[in-house]
Amino acid sequence: MNWTFFVSLLWGLWGTVVLSLLTFLFGGIAGFLIAMARISPVKAISRIAAAYIEFMQGLPLLVLMGLCFYGPGIFGYHSWTPLQAATFALTLYASSYLGEIWRGCLQSVAKPQWEAAECLGLTRWQRMRAVILPQALRIATPPTVGFMVQIVKNTSIASLVVGYAELSYNAKIINNSTFQPFLYFGIAALMYFAVCYPLSVQSRALERKFNVANR
Repeated sequence: MNWTFFVSLLWGLWGTVVLSLLTFLFGGIAGFLIAMARISPVKAISRIAAAYIEFMQGLPLLVLMGLCFYGPGIFGYHSWTPLQAATFALTLYASSYLGEIWRGCLQSVAKPQWEAAECLGLTRWQRMRAVILPQALRIATPPTVGFMVQIVKNTSIASLVVGYAELSYNAKIINNSTFQPFLYFGIAALMYFAVCYPLSVQSRALERKFNVANR
């Protein structure tokens, strides 16, 4: 195996990690806001959030990424860099799914908990911060980490549309030069596994810690 190619795969892995982290950060922030909007007592806000979720989940990620990359140029703006376009598209994608996941987790907290917090005279934000969110966190941990694993794997779509140099892109470029697909795609698969498997293990550990199983 050529070590130069191996280093190229490592750089590709770094690109995957960077894109995944940016998606987790911005998608998580947007997803939390969408989840809060979904459970808003104001019907208009809740419906707008629901429409956003349905629209984003109805778009293939490949199409969404293409719109984010080529769209600005249509309106006369400078096109984004591959990283910017991929991050924005994945943020929209992740926020719609995380928003719906977390909405379900918030609403799964027992109704008496909401009522008891309201009886204490707490404001809506105080009820969320002190009573509801800590309980919802226990429920949300496994599906959230599971979705994070999906995001890591979905970063490979960025290379197909915007040419972002992540792990699968670099593996493809190396294979085009060496014609050794089993070797270099196999190494890429092991690298994906090295990133995703610890996330799954951590999810199970957090699940036990938070006693999600309600032993």
